[in-house]
Amino acid sequence: MDSGAESVERAETGSASPGWAFLIRRLFASELGASDRLVPRWIFLRALGLIYFSAFYCLVFQIRGLIGPHGILPAGEYLQLIAGSSVGLLRFWYAPSLLWISSASQMLLALCWVGMIASLLLALNVWPRVMLVASFLCFLSFAAAARDFSGYQSDGMLLEAGFIALFFAPPGFWPGLGRANPPSRFSLFLLQWEWFRIYFESGIVKLASGDPQWRNFTAMDEYYQNCPLPTWVGWHLQHLPHWFHAGTVGATLFMELGLVWMVCLPRRFRLVLFFLVTFWEAGVIFTANYAFLNYLVLSLGILLVDDRFFLGLSKFWKSRVAAQRPSDVSEPAQSAAAAKEPTAGPWRALLGSYRPLKLAIAAVMLSWIFYASTARLVWLLAPRAPLPVTPVTLLAPFRIADQYGLFAVMTRGLYQIEFQGSEDGKTWIAYPFRYKPQALAEAPGIYAPYQPRFDWNLWFASLGAWRDNAIVPNTEVRLLSNDPDVLSLFAANPFPQAAPRQVRAVLWQYWFTSMSEKRTTGNWWRRQFLGLYAPTLELQPDGRIGVLEMPDEAGPKR
Repeated sequence: MDSGAESVERAETGSASPGWAFLIRRLFASELGASDRLVPRWIFLRALGLIYFSAFYCLVFQIRGLIGPHGILPAGEYLQLIAGSSVGLLRFWYAPSLLWISSASQMLLALCWVGMIASLLLALNVWPRVMLVASFLCFLSFAAAARDFSGYQSDGMLLEAGFIALFFAPPGFWPGLGRANPPSRFSLFLLQWEWFRIYFESGIVKLASGDPQWRNFTAMDEYYQNCPLPTWVGWHLQHLPHWFHAGTVGATLFMELGLVWMVCLPRRFRLVLFFLVTFWEAGVIFTANYAFLNYLVLSLGILLVDDRFFLGLSKFWKSRVAAQRPSDVSEPAQSAAAAKEPTAGPWRALLGSYRPLKLAIAAVMLSWIFYASTARLVWLLAPRAPLPVTPVTLLAPFRIADQYGLFAVMTRGLYQIEFQGSEDGKTWIAYPFRYKPQALAEAPGIYAPYQPRFDWNLWFASLGAWRDNAIVPNTEVRLLSNDPDVLSLFAANPFPQAAPRQVRAVLWQYWFTSMSEKRTTGNWWRRQFLGLYAPTLELQPDGRIGVLEMPDEAGPKR
């Protein structure tokens, strides 16, 4: 008769040839996983939990104003538009969101609170796989229904890392380091692959865009000033000489297009790469506010190193690894021994049927992600490459295999949209923002990983026309009724007694002050008025909203 281990082995491999079966198990099965990456996995998953938590924590204060029933872009209206189309049940695939159940304010807040609790428990290493499922579903539900407010590359990066982590994390309620279930090799590879693509694809788009600022080594000359939410550290770096900024352009291109290939080299090179990119990401975090993006890239970089690196750093990790080592018996022998443990007949049959199913799901999903992400990279290099498109488009709504490419074209100015209200059409009072540059004497802060999505989207809107950015006129409409959800996105309400009769959106251009101006005036900023950005709206006596003034068709001159 066959032993228990042989029975399980036969159930897992099925009719596949021994060579293919072993290859699949080696790539996708945990028992043959990367047993030298327990500590990096533990640290990465704790960091991922904290990043998820930061994303949900930001949303709990903003989500009603962004996509609530009385928000700027109501999720309910968007889902109704999809439901009213001819896609039928495919609407649940095109917009994979729990908000189909309800898009009321209570449901939106429930998503945030469930996500915060799950991500916090993930950070505490409590039932990590279940917490990853809950965090992923809650964040995907927001991203799939938020339209412009979830169009950031960082959202796709988090969803991709979060989904792959489902196959990367150890099972169990309190798994510790999960020594009995090391990370599968292919899930580890895909997380490293995501890290690599973020850098390499960003380098490719810089060259492919044709932006002369990258070719002329001037892309960083005003970068610290023109980014969405500058910092006071960036103010100081902005005043360094041109050779410093040109050097950072060269370093950026060298790192994104060349240095990241060291991930394919032996261990000592990967250690060097880890220290270089960690230092780089820390610098970006202090000089610009890109929400959780750089924290996520920093966390993915932890997977460049192995257990030996951390064991050499601290006795703490040595004691934890030793505490979870049951004996000096080799891991293959431990796996075989575990398979031979006596179990009841029904449980043995259930185990034999569950393992191949789990292995098949992991193999199909992770291979699908790898193909979709690789195809996108190939199309970035060769747009006409004849690769099947259907697997890529089917996966697109879930945003777990996106194409990345940061700073393809550098903005040539910092433009800020400002909302103003008036009682008489003559005296205009500005609505103060929480995070965007506005008051000239206010120092730009460091807010990341907190992400003020409203402020961020206004930066993107300022680079285009109001007709292409519905969030601006929609905000004007909400301000005419003193909508509390939308007003919560601002620092204060200048019309607390009654809503203004008229609201307009104007455009300013901002610059950092020079060091001499800063010493003289104390201001961090100077600005110039460019004109009306969007139509001036008025609440008429009959309750209807009228247009008082239209901006120039060409928009303010930039």
